[in-house]
Amino acid sequence: MMAKKPPKPAPRKIFQERLKITALPLYFEGFLLVKRSEYQEYKHYWTELRGTTLFFYTDKKSTIYVDKLDIIDLTCLTDQNSTEKNCAKITLVLPKEEVQLKTENVESGEEWRGFILTVTELSVPLHVSLLPGQIIRLHEVLEREKKRRIETERIPSSSMEKEKEPIEDYVDVLNPMPACFYTVSRKEATEMLEKNPSLGNMILRPGSDSRNYSITIRQEIDMPRIKHYKVMSVGNNYTIELEKPVTLPNLFSVIDYFMKETRGNLRPFIYSTDETLESEGFPVTSLK
Repeated sequence: MMAKKPPKPAPRKIFQERLKITALPLYFEGFLLVKRSEYQEYKHYWTELRGTTLFFYTDKKSTIYVDKLDIIDLTCLTDQNSTEKNCAKITLVLPKEEVQLKTENVESGEEWRGFILTVTELSVPLHVSLLPGQIIRLHEVLEREKKRRIETERIPSSSMEKEKEPIEDYVDVLNPMPACFYTVSRKEATEMLEKNPSLGNMILRPGSDSRNYSITIRQEIDMPRIKHYKVMSVGNNYTIELEKPVTLPNLFSVIDYFMKETRGNLRPFIYSTDETLESEGFPVTSLK
């Protein structure tokens, strides 16, 4: 029997509708068996982790969720021994209820555990059995969630009382730039990569025309080499200018593409704080 293929992500149109409805950035998704206090038995849902909320859909194509669970006040997450082969069971202990989750395999259970703990504790858990590429993804999600909370706190309370404006006005706040984006020049990006190879080897930066973007990478094959790739903004998509151009729905997908194509050899360049960058002598006015 052939191994079951991992679920494909929802098409772009469905993704956009869910973003408009939830107004939260997507961090992780997949099938889950869910049992809440009011459920008599487990229910099978396509589940999305957006911000610190789990959204449950009847299937991958549904645009409207049937239930949601806010996990920001998570008290603890416990692993349960499962009698079922290749199945992971997790219990989310919240102030008002306990929710049981069951995954299709042990690996996806570790992924859900890692992402849930990262966004609720605002730190990447130490004891998770994940691949290096998955750990990098947790660090990226951590940076995005920190920035999302900071931006959310900056919104004046009075504006919440006003009539809601179209969600498109808040896309940049709710779905910020990848953690490896820096408002630096081509030369500065090169210097950053050469001076701090341990922090990563891929930077996303503004293009020379200020409308598009560029990727600067540093690869060590025979000897360190710096390369630059243009990323063109085309409508709502982004096209990487390669021999065979690749078009993707967002800049996070652009970063993921480079990581996957190099099997994790390319890693996002991430400073822990803006002050660290300035202390290295790079005059950056703002980081997103």
